[in-house]
Amino acid sequence: MIELLMFDADGVLFESFESNIAYYNAIFAQVGQPPLDADEEIKSISYAAADVFKLRARENAEMLARIHGVARTIDQRPFFDLLRPPFELRPFMMELKRRYRLALATNRSATVPALVEHLKLADVFDAIASALDKVAPKPAPDILQLCLERARVKPANAIYIGDSPIDREAAEAAGVAFIGVGTRVDHHHRIATLHDLENALLKLAS
Repeated sequence: MIELLMFDADGVLFESFESNIAYYNAIFAQVGQPPLDADEEIKSISYAAADVFKLRARENAEMLARIHGVARTIDQRPFFDLLRPPFELRPFMMELKRRYRLALATNRSATVPALVEHLKLADVFDAIASALDKVAPKPAPDILQLCLERARVKPANAIYIGDSPIDREAAEAAGVAFIGVGTRVDHHHRIATLHDLENALLKLAS
């Protein structure tokens, strides 16, 4: 029986391509770096910020320290305004909460507390785990395992809802079922947007 629904953030609860690009470009501009290239733009959707920063710094420890310094102080709110949820999230999540426990499992780090407040979901999640917890980011299973531990739910009773290959890999490694969202991930359980989640859950339960 499914007890827990664990959600990725970017690409699932909202489309964040524009927001993430603006966030990283603002940070890089402050340290005299050019904007994200095409490959970095793709990685900005699902990679942990620390990994995006490492890719840009290219083993330059001084540059990496400067990037992290800017990231710690930058105002996140303008970038939240660029997020594009598929619909008003709170009523949708509250309806799900009547039947399931809910969790957030994301590679985001420093932005997570302010993000859930911005989305008005701080009281909705029964567990939250992220790269902010200083565990290995996805595709490692650590973030999902931490979510399961905090929710006190066994892997067999949970589903992870994500939008990327690293989400699918993390779910497989954690031993939980997976529902893919959108076109960035291939899976036999895949939906176009959260609009289709209810039907997907019914199919998994049957």
